[in-house]
Parts: sequence; C-alpha cells; structure tokens
Amino acid sequence: MDVYIKLLKQSNCALLAICDENILGKTLKQGNILFPIREDFYKGSLVSLQEAIDLIEESTVVNMVGQRIVKEAVEKGLVHPDAVLKIDGVPHAQIVKF
Repeated sequence: MDVYIKLLKQSNCALLAICDENILGKTLKQGNILFPIREDFYKGSLVSLQEAIDLIEESTVVNMVGQRIVKEAVEKGLVHPDAVLKIDGVPHAQIVKF
C-alpha cells in the first residue's frame, strides 16, 4: 500500500502532508476530537513509503497520519515514539525543523 503526499514549498520552507492511502477522506473521532483526513490537504501524489520517507528528510514541516507512515518514520528515527498521538486508534505525528 502506498501513501498520499502533498508538498507545498514557499521560500526556504517545505510543508509535507502524508497519509496512508486507505484513510484518505475519513474522519477520525475520539471524544470531542474530530480529525478529518481531507483530500484538499493530503491528496497530492500517490507514492511509495520510501519516497515519502525521503521527502520527510528534505522537508521543514511534516504532518503525517496513518499506521504505515508513522511506524516507518519512527523506525527510521525521524519521529520519537513518545511524540506520536493516537486519534481513534490511528497514529498521528508532526515534525518541525528549525
């Protein structure tokens, strides 16, 4: 299974949004939290997991959601396991590089 990525670049900043292919368009619900995985934010190109990881390393801000992408980012040392939130059982993580 692949992941959707959307890369937005402006000046020296690159914002990368990534989500697992199977959750695009869903809304995660947990208590009062509603987390829509919106196509207008996440849907760009459908790429392999490795391509997404390569882009994470080049981006300044990353927003990722999904079992596969977050697990891979943790395994590659790009996200600390304690920084992963679970919403409705689905992992979500962000990276901000200064």
